[in-house]
Amino acid sequence: MRFRVAASLAALVLLVILVQSGSMVLLLHEKEEEFIEKQLGDQIEHSMALFRRSPEATLPSTPAMWLYRVGQGEPGDEVPPMFRGLAVGNHEVYLGSKEYHVAVREDERARYILAYDVEDHESRLDNLMLVTVSAALALALLTLVAGYVLAGRLTGRLERLVGRVEQEAPGPLAEAGMERELLALAEALEKYRERQRLTLEQERAFAANLSHELRTPLTGIRTDAEMLAALPDMPEAAVRRGRRIMASVDHINRLASSLLLLAREAKPAQLEEIRLQPMIESVWASLLLISPKPVALHLEIPAGSTLHADPTLFELVLRNVLDNALRYSETGEVVCRLSDSRLTVRDTGPGFAEGDLERVFDRFFVGRRGVHGLGLALVRHVCTASGWRVSARNASGGGGEITLDFGQSLLRS
Repeated sequence: MRFRVAASLAALVLLVILVQSGSMVLLLHEKEEEFIEKQLGDQIEHSMALFRRSPEATLPSTPAMWLYRVGQGEPGDEVPPMFRGLAVGNHEVYLGSKEYHVAVREDERARYILAYDVEDHESRLDNLMLVTVSAALALALLTLVAGYVLAGRLTGRLERLVGRVEQEAPGPLAEAGMERELLALAEALEKYRERQRLTLEQERAFAANLSHELRTPLTGIRTDAEMLAALPDMPEAAVRRGRRIMASVDHINRLASSLLLLAREAKPAQLEEIRLQPMIESVWASLLLISPKPVALHLEIPAGSTLHADPTLFELVLRNVLDNALRYSETGEVVCRLSDSRLTVRDTGPGFAEGDLERVFDRFFVGRRGVHGLGLALVRHVCTASGWRVSARNASGGGGEITLDFGQSLLRS
């Protein structure tokens, strides 16, 4: 911003100087032309009058001006061809890059041609233009430096304000001595920050209350289902339904916990070394209890691979990623592959629409594959808090692919 302000000011100064100088040079050029025309006219009239009085008088001839007189009926071979055919009047003749002003007159005795080389005049104009442009550039450069320094002083408070907003520094953003416009911005940011804080507190309170209110009836439902499934002589179909009810209740509890986690700042609590293979197999088995499908899990993970992370957060991420893959796979295999620090989970579903890839991690985003809900939004939330990266793309062989990059958190035995 400082450089743009300084550059804009320097460009404006340069433009003004060039326009003003250009106008002055054009005016000076017109005045020079008028002076040359008057000088030519006076000189040729003087030479004609002198010749009438004294025909033997010498014609004017200097390095810049010379006069030709051609008597009536004479061929005028001494006149250069470029001047010979000119009509009576004043002319500008160019020979290459050289410019000549020529005055042609006639009387009853002879024809007079006065040529004037205006190179000195053009040279003075060129030098003036060069000096003007050089001075304009020097002044523009000086303005650029001075403008940069002055803009730095003017934007210093703005930069400090931006730093305090980015670092979420406590205390009021408005400072004594701020310029009126900057003070208005600081006060607006303070109001926005307060509204955001109140909104977050309300959202967190609502999520906490909702999670608490749901747990009591869900606990009763799960207890009843567990007792029914444990009754003797209970049909196998009823036992399976009881287990499915318990798994569904557990899923709702996890969803409530996810809502609560999204409303709060997900910070890793206790870091442990987690063995990847057993964790993935355990989570997959629990997902099949809720949604039994003829879909197999294929692991391409080196034995003994471990991750240094919070077990609760990692299980949450893993569960949502595998649940997403299972949801869109009807047959075949869900492939989990570990390469370097990246864990890739590929399903056999229809894949993502190319326009949806940037938004699949948004809450309740509706795309070609339906409503994505909170699962992938929660995955991104936890990954950001844990220092991981998550991305989505379409696999080359078909299906969607979610990649978790653990960076330095991944360990190998």
